[in-house]
Amino acid sequence: MDQLLALRVFVRIAEAGTFVRAAESLNLPKPTVTKLVQRLEAHLGAKLLQRTTRRVSVTPEGAAYYEQARALIAQLEEMDANASSARASPSGRLRVDIGSSLASVILIPALPDFRARYPDIQLELGVSDRPVDLIGDAVDCVIRGGAMADSTLVARRIADLEFVTCASPGYLARMGTPMHPSELETRHELVNYFSALNSRPFSPIFVKGDDRLEVAAPPAVAVNESTGQISALLAGLGIGQTFRFVVQPLIDAGALVPVLTDWTRPALPLFVVYPQNRHLSARLRAFVCWVDEVFSKVT
Repeated sequence: MDQLLALRVFVRIAEAGTFVRAAESLNLPKPTVTKLVQRLEAHLGAKLLQRTTRRVSVTPEGAAYYEQARALIAQLEEMDANASSARASPSGRLRVDIGSSLASVILIPALPDFRARYPDIQLELGVSDRPVDLIGDAVDCVIRGGAMADSTLVARRIADLEFVTCASPGYLARMGTPMHPSELETRHELVNYFSALNSRPFSPIFVKGDDRLEVAAPPAVAVNESTGQISALLAGLGIGQTFRFVVQPLIDAGALVPVLTDWTRPALPLFVVYPQNRHLSARLRAFVCWVDEVFSKVT
Protein backbone atom coordinates (compact mmCIF):
# COMPACT_ATOMS: atom_id res chain seq x y z
CA MET A 1 0.00 0.00 0.00
CA ASP A 2 1.18 3.51 -0.84
CA GLN A 3 0.52 4.90 2.63
CA LEU A 4 1.23 8.51 1.69
CA LEU A 5 -1.26 8.36 -1.17
CA ALA A 6 -3.75 6.65 1.15
CA LEU A 7 -3.31 9.49 3.65
CA ARG A 8 -3.93 12.07 0.93
CA VAL A 9 -7.02 10.20 -0.20
CA PHE A 10 -8.39 9.91 3.34
CA VAL A 11 -7.85 13.62 4.04
CA ARG A 12 -9.55 14.59 0.78
CA ILE A 13 -12.56 12.36 1.51
CA ALA A 14 -12.86 13.80 5.01
CA GLU A 15 -12.86 17.31 3.55
CA ALA A 16 -15.05 16.67 0.51
CA GLY A 17 -17.58 14.44 2.22
CA THR A 18 -17.86 11.98 -0.69
CA PHE A 19 -15.64 9.42 -2.40
CA VAL A 20 -16.64 10.76 -5.82
CA ARG A 21 -15.55 14.35 -5.13
CA ALA A 22 -12.32 13.16 -3.57
CA ALA A 23 -11.56 10.96 -6.57
CA GLU A 24 -12.27 13.80 -9.01
CA SER A 25 -10.13 16.32 -7.15
CA LEU A 26 -7.21 13.87 -6.95
CA ASN A 27 -7.72 12.68 -10.55
CA LEU A 28 -7.99 9.08 -9.41
CA PRO A 29 -10.54 6.38 -10.30
CA LYS A 30 -13.17 5.93 -7.60
CA PRO A 31 -12.39 2.20 -7.16
CA THR A 32 -8.76 3.12 -6.44
CA VAL A 33 -9.85 5.63 -3.81
CA THR A 34 -12.12 3.05 -2.19
CA LYS A 35 -9.41 0.39 -2.10
CA LEU A 36 -6.83 2.77 -0.60
CA VAL A 37 -9.17 3.70 2.25
CA GLN A 38 -10.04 0.04 2.90
CA ARG A 39 -6.36 -0.91 3.02
CA LEU A 40 -5.57 2.04 5.29
CA GLU A 41 -8.34 1.04 7.70
CA ALA A 42 -7.15 -2.59 7.62
CA HIS A 43 -3.56 -1.46 8.27
CA LEU A 44 -4.65 0.61 11.27
CA GLY A 45 -7.25 -1.84 12.52
CA ALA A 46 -9.67 1.06 12.95
CA LYS A 47 -12.69 2.41 11.13
CA LEU A 48 -11.94 5.94 9.92
CA LEU A 49 -15.02 6.74 7.86
CA GLN A 50 -18.73 6.24 8.36
CA ARG A 51 -20.44 5.72 5.00
CA THR A 52 -24.08 6.55 4.27
CA THR A 53 -25.97 6.59 0.98
CA ARG A 54 -25.43 10.34 0.53
CA ARG A 55 -22.38 11.40 2.50
CA VAL A 56 -19.27 10.18 4.25
CA SER A 57 -18.34 11.39 7.73
CA VAL A 58 -15.34 10.67 9.93
CA THR A 59 -15.60 8.47 12.99
CA PRO A 60 -14.16 9.71 16.32
CA GLU A 61 -11.00 7.74 15.55
CA GLY A 62 -11.02 9.15 12.02
CA ALA A 63 -11.30 12.73 13.29
CA ALA A 64 -8.18 12.39 15.41
CA TYR A 65 -6.33 10.64 12.60
CA TYR A 66 -7.43 13.33 10.11
CA GLU A 67 -5.85 16.15 12.14
CA GLN A 68 -2.53 14.34 12.32
CA ALA A 69 -2.63 13.27 8.67
CA ARG A 70 -3.46 16.79 7.49
CA ALA A 71 -0.58 18.24 9.54
CA LEU A 72 1.82 15.63 8.17
CA ILE A 73 0.84 16.31 4.55
CA ALA A 74 1.22 20.04 5.14
CA GLN A 75 4.73 19.48 6.51
CA LEU A 76 5.65 17.33 3.52
CA GLU A 77 4.36 19.98 1.10
CA GLU A 78 6.40 22.61 2.96
CA MET A 79 9.50 20.43 2.71
CA ASP A 80 8.94 19.91 -1.02
CA ALA A 81 8.39 23.63 -1.53
CA ASN A 82 11.61 24.55 0.26
CA ALA A 83 13.65 21.87 -1.52
CA SER A 84 12.44 22.84 -4.97
CA SER A 85 12.52 26.60 -4.37
CA ALA A 86 8.78 26.66 -5.00
CA ARG A 87 8.48 29.82 -2.94
CA ALA A 88 10.42 31.60 -5.67
CA SER A 89 8.65 29.82 -8.52
CA PRO A 90 5.27 28.48 -7.30
CA SER A 91 3.73 25.77 -9.43
CA GLY A 92 0.70 23.51 -9.65
CA ARG A 93 -3.06 23.79 -9.95
CA LEU A 94 -4.90 26.63 -8.22
CA ARG A 95 -8.73 26.76 -8.23
CA VAL A 96 -10.28 30.19 -7.60
CA ASP A 97 -13.97 31.11 -7.55
CA ILE A 98 -15.09 34.68 -8.27
CA GLY A 99 -18.21 36.63 -9.22
CA SER A 100 -18.82 37.32 -12.88
CA SER A 101 -18.41 41.11 -12.85
CA LEU A 102 -15.26 40.97 -10.73
CA ALA A 103 -13.81 38.38 -13.09
CA SER A 104 -14.72 40.10 -16.36
CA VAL A 105 -13.86 43.68 -15.42
CA ILE A 106 -10.94 43.33 -13.00
CA LEU A 107 -9.37 39.90 -12.54
CA ILE A 108 -9.19 38.45 -16.05
CA PRO A 109 -7.82 41.65 -17.68
CA ALA A 110 -5.05 41.63 -15.04
CA LEU A 111 -4.15 37.95 -15.51
CA PRO A 112 -1.38 38.53 -18.10
CA ASP A 113 0.63 40.07 -15.26
CA PHE A 114 -0.03 37.08 -13.01
CA ARG A 115 0.93 34.65 -15.78
CA ALA A 116 4.13 36.59 -16.42
CA ARG A 117 5.06 36.41 -12.74
CA TYR A 118 3.98 32.81 -12.11
CA PRO A 119 4.04 30.89 -15.41
CA ASP A 120 4.04 27.48 -13.67
CA ILE A 121 0.72 27.98 -11.85
CA GLN A 122 -2.26 26.44 -13.66
CA LEU A 123 -5.11 28.75 -12.71
CA GLU A 124 -8.70 27.46 -12.85
CA LEU A 125 -11.39 30.15 -12.52
CA GLY A 126 -14.92 29.33 -11.46
CA VAL A 127 -16.85 32.39 -12.65
CA SER A 128 -20.39 32.86 -11.34
CA ASP A 129 -22.32 34.59 -8.58
CA ARG A 130 -23.33 31.28 -7.01
CA PRO A 131 -21.91 30.36 -3.60
CA VAL A 132 -19.41 27.52 -3.39
CA ASP A 133 -18.31 25.03 -0.75
CA LEU A 134 -14.58 25.60 -0.57
CA ILE A 135 -13.83 22.20 0.93
CA GLY A 136 -16.45 20.12 -0.85
CA ASP A 137 -15.79 21.71 -4.24
CA ALA A 138 -12.00 21.53 -3.84
CA VAL A 139 -11.65 25.31 -4.27
CA ASP A 140 -8.49 26.94 -2.92
CA CYS A 141 -9.98 30.39 -2.43
CA VAL A 142 -12.93 32.59 -3.35
CA ILE A 143 -13.29 36.33 -3.90
CA ARG A 144 -16.59 37.51 -2.46
CA GLY A 145 -18.18 40.62 -1.03
CA GLY A 146 -20.12 41.16 2.18
CA ALA A 147 -19.76 40.06 5.79
CA MET A 148 -18.03 36.74 6.35
CA ALA A 149 -20.22 34.74 8.74
CA ASP A 150 -18.21 31.48 8.69
CA SER A 151 -15.58 31.71 11.41
CA THR A 152 -13.73 28.66 10.03
CA LEU A 153 -12.59 30.71 7.02
CA VAL A 154 -9.75 33.20 6.71
CA ALA A 155 -10.99 36.40 5.06
CA ARG A 156 -8.46 39.00 3.86
CA ARG A 157 -10.03 42.32 2.96
CA ILE A 158 -8.81 43.50 -0.42
CA ALA A 159 -11.15 46.35 -1.45
CA ASP A 160 -14.27 48.36 -0.70
CA LEU A 161 -16.64 48.48 -3.65
CA GLU A 162 -18.60 51.68 -4.25
CA PHE A 163 -22.18 51.69 -5.51
CA VAL A 164 -23.92 53.96 -7.98
CA THR A 165 -27.62 54.33 -8.76
CA CYS A 166 -28.29 54.62 -12.48
CA ALA A 167 -30.65 54.08 -15.39
CA SER A 168 -30.58 54.30 -19.16
CA PRO A 169 -31.23 57.64 -20.91
CA GLY A 170 -34.26 56.09 -22.59
CA TYR A 171 -35.81 55.08 -19.29
CA LEU A 172 -35.25 58.52 -17.77
CA ALA A 173 -36.72 60.22 -20.85
CA ARG A 174 -39.80 58.03 -20.50
CA MET A 175 -40.26 58.06 -16.72
CA GLY A 176 -38.41 61.18 -15.57
CA THR A 177 -35.44 61.62 -13.23
CA PRO A 178 -36.10 61.01 -9.52
CA MET A 179 -35.15 63.80 -7.13
CA HIS A 180 -35.59 61.79 -3.89
CA PRO A 181 -35.25 58.06 -3.15
CA SER A 182 -38.84 57.89 -1.95
CA GLU A 183 -39.96 58.44 -5.55
CA LEU A 184 -38.60 54.97 -6.41
CA GLU A 185 -41.40 53.44 -4.34
CA THR A 186 -44.22 55.22 -6.15
CA ARG A 187 -43.23 56.54 -9.56
CA HIS A 188 -40.44 54.34 -10.88
CA GLU A 189 -39.54 50.77 -11.78
CA LEU A 190 -36.65 48.99 -10.13
CA VAL A 191 -34.05 46.57 -11.43
CA ASN A 192 -32.72 44.75 -8.36
CA TYR A 193 -30.22 42.04 -7.57
CA PHE A 194 -31.07 39.00 -5.44
CA SER A 195 -28.93 36.34 -3.83
CA ALA A 196 -28.15 33.19 -5.78
CA LEU A 197 -27.75 31.42 -2.42
CA ASN A 198 -31.04 32.10 -0.65
CA SER A 199 -32.99 34.37 -3.06
CA ARG A 200 -32.76 37.24 -0.56
CA PRO A 201 -33.40 40.53 -2.37
CA PHE A 202 -30.90 43.37 -2.13
CA SER A 203 -33.14 46.40 -2.05
CA PRO A 204 -31.68 49.83 -2.90
CA ILE A 205 -30.35 51.63 0.18
CA PHE A 206 -29.75 55.38 0.34
CA VAL A 207 -27.79 57.28 3.00
CA LYS A 208 -27.41 61.04 3.33
CA GLY A 209 -26.05 62.38 6.57
CA ASP A 210 -28.22 60.92 9.33
CA ASP A 211 -30.96 59.91 6.89
CA ARG A 212 -31.22 56.32 5.73
CA LEU A 213 -33.89 54.92 3.41
CA GLU A 214 -34.34 51.37 2.10
CA VAL A 215 -36.63 51.12 -0.90
CA ALA A 216 -38.89 48.16 -0.17
CA ALA A 217 -41.08 48.36 -3.27
CA PRO A 218 -41.13 45.15 -5.35
CA PRO A 219 -38.87 45.42 -8.41
CA ALA A 220 -40.06 45.26 -11.98
CA VAL A 221 -37.12 42.91 -12.68
CA ALA A 222 -34.77 41.06 -10.29
CA VAL A 223 -31.64 39.23 -11.41
CA ASN A 224 -29.32 36.94 -9.43
CA GLU A 225 -26.28 37.53 -11.64
CA SER A 226 -24.49 40.87 -11.74
CA THR A 227 -23.88 41.19 -15.48
CA GLY A 228 -27.52 40.29 -16.07
CA GLN A 229 -28.57 43.21 -13.92
CA ILE A 230 -26.43 45.55 -16.02
CA SER A 231 -28.06 44.22 -19.19
CA ALA A 232 -31.48 44.91 -17.71
CA LEU A 233 -30.49 48.49 -16.90
CA LEU A 234 -29.13 49.01 -20.41
CA ALA A 235 -32.41 47.68 -21.80
CA GLY A 236 -34.28 50.50 -20.05
CA LEU A 237 -36.16 48.25 -17.64
CA GLY A 238 -35.72 50.52 -14.64
CA ILE A 239 -33.42 52.13 -12.07
CA GLY A 240 -30.92 50.04 -10.12
CA GLN A 241 -27.98 50.16 -7.76
CA THR A 242 -24.84 48.38 -8.85
CA PHE A 243 -21.07 48.54 -8.49
CA ARG A 244 -19.43 51.65 -9.87
CA PHE A 245 -16.40 49.78 -11.22
CA VAL A 246 -18.71 47.82 -13.53
CA VAL A 247 -20.79 50.66 -14.96
CA GLN A 248 -18.36 53.57 -14.96
CA PRO A 249 -17.31 52.93 -18.60
CA LEU A 250 -21.00 52.80 -19.54
CA ILE A 251 -21.61 56.05 -17.69
CA ASP A 252 -18.64 57.67 -19.43
CA ALA A 253 -20.07 56.52 -22.77
CA GLY A 254 -23.52 57.88 -21.96
CA ALA A 255 -25.19 54.46 -22.01
CA LEU A 256 -26.18 54.81 -18.35
CA VAL A 257 -26.87 57.94 -16.30
CA PRO A 258 -26.27 58.30 -12.53
CA VAL A 259 -29.25 59.52 -10.49
CA LEU A 260 -29.72 60.59 -6.87
CA THR A 261 -26.02 61.39 -6.73
CA ASP A 262 -26.29 63.30 -3.44
CA TRP A 263 -27.27 60.00 -1.76
CA THR A 264 -24.89 57.06 -1.29
CA ARG A 265 -25.00 53.39 -0.35
CA PRO A 266 -22.31 52.11 2.06
CA ALA A 267 -19.45 50.46 0.21
CA LEU A 268 -19.30 46.66 0.15
CA PRO A 269 -16.15 45.10 1.65
CA LEU A 270 -14.49 42.58 -0.66
CA PHE A 271 -12.50 39.62 0.65
CA VAL A 272 -10.29 36.83 -0.63
CA VAL A 273 -11.33 33.83 1.46
CA TYR A 274 -9.73 30.44 2.04
CA PRO A 275 -10.18 27.63 4.59
CA GLN A 276 -8.55 28.19 7.94
CA ASN A 277 -7.31 24.62 8.19
CA ARG A 278 -5.79 24.50 4.73
CA HIS A 279 -2.04 24.74 4.36
CA LEU A 280 -1.25 28.00 2.65
CA SER A 281 0.73 26.67 -0.28
CA ALA A 282 3.27 28.78 -2.11
CA ARG A 283 0.93 29.16 -5.10
CA LEU A 284 -2.03 30.21 -2.93
CA ARG A 285 0.17 32.63 -1.00
CA ALA A 286 1.40 34.13 -4.27
CA PHE A 287 -2.15 34.52 -5.61
CA VAL A 288 -3.51 36.09 -2.42
CA CYS A 289 -0.72 38.69 -2.37
CA TRP A 290 -1.14 39.40 -6.09
CA VAL A 291 -4.92 39.73 -5.96
CA ASP A 292 -4.62 42.09 -2.99
CA GLU A 293 -2.34 44.26 -5.11
CA VAL A 294 -4.77 44.20 -8.06
CA PHE A 295 -7.92 45.02 -6.11
CA SER A 296 -6.27 47.73 -4.00
CA LYS A 297 -6.54 49.91 -7.11
CA VAL A 298 -10.32 49.43 -7.40
CA THR A 299 -12.57 52.29 -6.29
